[in-house]
Amino acid sequence: MVPVTLYAEFFGLKERPFTLLPDPAFLYWSDQHRRAYSILEFGIMSCAPVTLITGEIGSGKTTLLRQLLSEMDREITVGLISNAQGGRGELLQWVLSALGITTEPGLDYVGMFHKLQDFLVKEYAAGRRVVVIIDEAQNLSIEGLEEIRMLTNINANKDELIQLVLVGQPELRDMVRRPEMRQLAQRIAATFHLMPMDAATVAAYVKHRLVTAGGTGNEFTADAMTLVHDLTGGIPRLVNQLCDFSMLYAWSGEQHEVSREVVQGVLADGVFFGAQTPVEEVAR
Repeated sequence: MVPVTLYAEFFGLKERPFTLLPDPAFLYWSDQHRRAYSILEFGIMSCAPVTLITGEIGSGKTTLLRQLLSEMDREITVGLISNAQGGRGELLQWVLSALGITTEPGLDYVGMFHKLQDFLVKEYAAGRRVVVIIDEAQNLSIEGLEEIRMLTNINANKDELIQLVLVGQPELRDMVRRPEMRQLAQRIAATFHLMPMDAATVAAYVKHRLVTAGGTGNEFTADAMTLVHDLTGGIPRLVNQLCDFSMLYAWSGEQHEVSREVVQGVLADGVFFGAQTPVEEVAR
């Protein structure tokens, strides 16, 4: 089996620049990602009850969260929930687990709520704030979102004892905008929606990742970059997938430059499933 790092060596790179794992080292600060990150920081620093960040699958939300966690103040107690699901009571269990709060088997909802409340009061008395980040929050039920609103009711005078950061796909915004969710919507003090990258930003994004991996940034031709944008719709994860395959194809053909024809070859072979543009249009 051919090592996956071999094409990186062929292009003079230290590592593959387009892996799918979220890596803050490769984070490209587009204007949108800077604004989204600023909103995250603002939400934390201003003690916003709820901060909401949404975007399409693969738009870079999780990478921003990783960056936020790496820079979080040590005086803040953080609980991360990666994929919570379920309705009333289940979210509370997720929160307790994320914060490392142990509970007795069979403890009822009221008991769990008091456990959390006692923990938050102790943290507040010690001068620590508590932030719970819920990634993929679109998987929560309406009852789960209502429970989030209930958690924001725990406060001490003018200070919030718990802050919640909700991160998810666009449908999360639609859920929060429902009439029955208006009380939760009123508690969202900071929000941002990540849009797909335009063609110029995709080109800059690809160049940034190539340079970060030790390349020149010119391994893709301008025509290839235009096609990458058209095929991916500017979604970072899809850009990574297509560019990774394209560099592999260029390496297998002993081409030190990724051309439009190389990218078309990837598409023609059907190994890239995320194409946002029909094959027949690309072939024109």
